[in-house]
Amino acid sequence: MFAPGELRLLLLLLLDEQDRHGYELIKAIEELAAGAYAPSPGVVYPTLSLLVDEGMIAEVPGEGARKAFTMTDAGRAELAPRLEEAKAVVQRLGDFGKARAEAEGRTGSPPLRRAMANLMIALRQRAGRGLDEPTAHQIADILDEAARKIERLESAQ
Repeated sequence: MFAPGELRLLLLLLLDEQDRHGYELIKAIEELAAGAYAPSPGVVYPTLSLLVDEGMIAEVPGEGARKAFTMTDAGRAELAPRLEEAKAVVQRLGDFGKARAEAEGRTGSPPLRRAMANLMIALRQRAGRGLDEPTAHQIADILDEAARKIERLESAQ
């Protein structure tokens, strides 16, 4: 997802906006990508540790046991000449998220995405326990009825 040095640059940009802990940074990146991508903790936390070691960011007290991070003057000095590059990374993440959503036919509605994910989880769990023919037909009938109801909905526009 990132070229060498781009995750580092993005973390600096996000920390320049406000102090955050690692999980908040992961979620912020996921939000920039419209939910289509989230970096793994195994990539983010080592990068944060490196930035701390280099003096680009510093740890500050966070909520509970979580460590928050804040920008240092050295971090701001590194970010300043590369600000446009950092903004381009943000733009690319947003473009990626939009393209992925369009390709998957996803809606921008978080409640609808949540409901669709819940349906998929329920189907996988039920199928994982095994389906006999009558149960498979019952599930298919439920889904067919839901599809008919959705098709009959009138648009509020």
